[in-house]
Amino acid sequence: MRAVLQDEKTKVLYIGETEEPDNSAGDVLVRVKAAGINRADLAQRRGLYPPPPGASPILGLEMAGVVEEASGEWKPGDRIMALLPGGGYAEKVRIPEGMGIRIPDGMSFEEAASIPEAFLTAYLNLFWLGGLKAGQTVLIHAGASGVGTAAIQLAREAGANSIVTAGSEAKREACLALGAGEAIDYRAGPFLPRVREATGGRGVDLILDFVGASYWEQNLQALAMDGKLILIGTMGGAKVPELDLGQLLYRRLQVIGTALRSQPPAKKERLTAEFAGFASGLFAEGKLKPVVDSVWDWNEAEKAHAHMVGNRNIGKIVLRVSE
Repeated sequence: MRAVLQDEKTKVLYIGETEEPDNSAGDVLVRVKAAGINRADLAQRRGLYPPPPGASPILGLEMAGVVEEASGEWKPGDRIMALLPGGGYAEKVRIPEGMGIRIPDGMSFEEAASIPEAFLTAYLNLFWLGGLKAGQTVLIHAGASGVGTAAIQLAREAGANSIVTAGSEAKREACLALGAGEAIDYRAGPFLPRVREATGGRGVDLILDFVGASYWEQNLQALAMDGKLILIGTMGGAKVPELDLGQLLYRRLQVIGTALRSQPPAKKERLTAEFAGFASGLFAEGKLKPVVDSVWDWNEAEKAHAHMVGNRNIGKIVLRVSE
């Protein structure tokens, strides 16, 4: 089969031939139609985020396509989307039966490929780890990212409030349109005063943070009593020069590190099933929607990655693998 591969010398992406996934890789063989792009793909290319043991070294953590071979509840011809440990930038993948999510009628493959990584990451961190409840407030950094746009919608449907940070007027407007109550321009100065103003000085119950070290102090001060800070990424650095443990103790704060890709397969299947139960009807009704920034032919994978590196996207960047 063909797949997007990386030249060992130039590091440039290209379409090449590789072996098809073997039967041990999963119960369901899928012909890939589209694959979502994630910052984890960029990190993997730099050698900073290797695939889990036994996973495909091919890039791609989510895809949408058509079932070719299956057992159990799936049948050939079914439209399916799924989270992957790797291998999405290819013509075919194999997945465990329990990792598949049915694509709602009327949804394109490109839209469906935008869902698994973003929405499952958001669901895991908002509800499983963050315990977000109706009436609470979550601060979502990188609000216009794939995970950010998913988290805004999930928080809204759960009856919670969201505040986001984003770096352009267009991104902030997009977040407000999805249901964010406040959209802060992080380029204009510290976000902490705006968070305090928006919450009447109380602070937020939960923070989803992709930035890391450069936001550390403001994040802690922005949390309400018993608040939780969930670290999803370290785009702004991984090392904090000072840590006042007294803040954590006195205000009963929790700091949680998380990564979806390395979760045990059984846990990812449980997460997928719970999310599908919560969200499938909402997608079908149009109450939840994947936000697609742009669609690129997989021959343009290098350009699509450059688009993400430039931080120009609102929502997901998608590769179209086949018609």
